[in-house]
Amino acid sequence: MLTKPASLTTITLWNGREIPRLGMGCWAIGGPFFASDTPLGWGDVDDDESVEAINRAIELGIRFFDTASNYGAGHSEEVLGRAIGNRDDIVIATKFGFATDPETKQATGAFADEAFIRRSVETSLRRLKRDRLDLLQFHLNDFPLEQSDAVFDTLEALRAEGKIDAFGWSTDFPDRAARHVGRQGYVSIQHTMNVFEPVPEMISVIEGKGLMSINRGPLAMGLLTGKFTADKAVGAKDVRGAALDWMVYFKDGRMAPEFAARLDAVRDLLTSGGRTLTQGALAWLWARSPRTLPIPGFRTVAQVAENAGALEKGPLPADVMAGIDSALDRF
Repeated sequence: MLTKPASLTTITLWNGREIPRLGMGCWAIGGPFFASDTPLGWGDVDDDESVEAINRAIELGIRFFDTASNYGAGHSEEVLGRAIGNRDDIVIATKFGFATDPETKQATGAFADEAFIRRSVETSLRRLKRDRLDLLQFHLNDFPLEQSDAVFDTLEALRAEGKIDAFGWSTDFPDRAARHVGRQGYVSIQHTMNVFEPVPEMISVIEGKGLMSINRGPLAMGLLTGKFTADKAVGAKDVRGAALDWMVYFKDGRMAPEFAARLDAVRDLLTSGGRTLTQGALAWLWARSPRTLPIPGFRTVAQVAENAGALEKGPLPADVMAGIDSALDRF
C-alpha cells in the first residue's frame, strides 16, 4: 500500500521509494493507431524528440512514466525502452487489456484471460527492456466486478513469480477501485481527474483504502493548457477529433463550448502565484488530495519543462481552491 506522503510535492510509493508527485503520461508519444478508421492516438510523432523529452524529464527530477501496451500499438513502450531501459531509479507503469497489431496499427479487441495477460506481460517486458514491471494496471475500465477476481488472481501470481512489483486498476468506477483492496500488491487506481471532474467518490475510496491516485486527463486532454480556442481544430489522426462516447472535452475536433465557459471562469484563479494554466491545473490536483499523482501527456521538451515547473510552486492555497469551487458551482 501507499504510505503517508512525505511532503507537498513528493509521494512515497509502495516500495518505500520517495518520488516527485508528478509523472509523465506516454499515450501521445506512441503515435497513431486506429480502430478501423477511428484514430486512437494523438497524431504523428518524432521518436528522437520523444526520447529527448523523456531525458529532459528525468533531468528535471521526474521518476514516474505511465504507458500502456496498446499505445501506438506498442510503440510507446518501445520508445520508453529506448530512452530508459532497465534503469532502477525510474518507475514505469504500464497497462494490459487492449490488443493491437503493431504492423497495421489496428486495435484487435479487449481481453482479460490468463493466457493473454501473461503474453502481454512478456511483450511489455521486451519492449520496455525491463527485468520486471514496476506497476501493471488492468486497462478495462468497466470490466464486470465478479469476473475481475480471476484477473487479479493472475496478477497476484505474476507478482509472486517476480514478473511485476505491484498492480492496480485503471477505472473510473469506485466500486471497482475498492474490489481488490487487501490483495498483496494492489496499490493504485488510475482514473480521470481534473479541475472539471473532481470525482469525490473515487477520492473517498482511494483515501480510505490507502491507495495511490494516478490522475489521467489532468489537463482535460489539453483544454487546461490554454492552447485551444473555439476555432482551433485537432489533426486528422488525433483521438480528440473522434466521435467517441467518452470524448466530452472536444466535439468534432474542437473545444466543447460548455468546457470553454468553465475554463474562462477559473483561468485567473489557476494562473495565480505566477503559474501557467497548465501548472495551475496540476497544482489543483495536489491540493485536492495528498494521494494524487498526475500524469500529464507530452510530446516536446517544452511541455515537459512546463509540467515539471509546477513542482517548484506546489499545491494551490486553500483560498484559491475555495474560489475555484465557487466559480464552478454555477455550471
